[in-house]
Amino acid sequence: MEPVYSTVIAIARTMFRVQGLKFRLTGTENVPRSGGALVVMNHIGFFDFTYAGFAAKPRGRYVRFMAKAEVFAHPVGGPLMRGMHHIPVDRAAGAGAFDVAVQALRDGEVVGVFPEATISSSFELKAFKSGAARMALEAGVPILPTVIWGSQRVWTKRAPKHLGRTGTPISVDIGAPIEATGSALELTNLVKDRMQTQLDRVRADYPDGHPAGAPWVPASMGGSAPTPDEVVTLDRADTRGKVAARRAKMDGRKHG
Repeated sequence: MEPVYSTVIAIARTMFRVQGLKFRLTGTENVPRSGGALVVMNHIGFFDFTYAGFAAKPRGRYVRFMAKAEVFAHPVGGPLMRGMHHIPVDRAAGAGAFDVAVQALRDGEVVGVFPEATISSSFELKAFKSGAARMALEAGVPILPTVIWGSQRVWTKRAPKHLGRTGTPISVDIGAPIEATGSALELTNLVKDRMQTQLDRVRADYPDGHPAGAPWVPASMGGSAPTPDEVVTLDRADTRGKVAARRAKMDGRKHG
């Protein structure tokens, strides 16, 4: 029984209806009805994990997502995340989360991970970290390459939220399972190549098209989203700002 997860899904479905979101779920048959599997997703919006989890539900599976530890510290979100058995990731000490995820996969769970680590504000695939491939290889489970499109229109980094009734199409495509073989680097490259092909196809089929100059459309497609190179600069500035804020907070505690 999954009382917390099933309740959250019911609430999410109500929110989706209120927003008028139009889901296009393809490849759901690729999610195994039993046994471990690793869902590897692109990351373009704050609700990506919700939409990807929704896509696994037709097969009766609950995805245990890996998420930054700060989310679990939230007074409301934290208990829900723990109740759904998601996996906290401390970016300063990620080995523990890696081991927990591998054990969950061995125990037959479906685990979800974002190999880009952070949201891609260019809405293109960023460089993939090898952690997902290493997890799948160690646990001996298949990888489910998954792409999401449209979620950046609801709520994403450096953009205003659009949580009202928008009628936005959200496309989620789960690709055929990829066997975990070879080296971590080879597997990572294979997964990224497969996901790029999926992303190209999902974009081509997107119901609303891609209006020129729209902020949610990649620069490569005529939109006004920042280019991948510009995102690198923006992300570095964000990191410097966060480091400075943490140092200021620590200094304040020392002198408080």
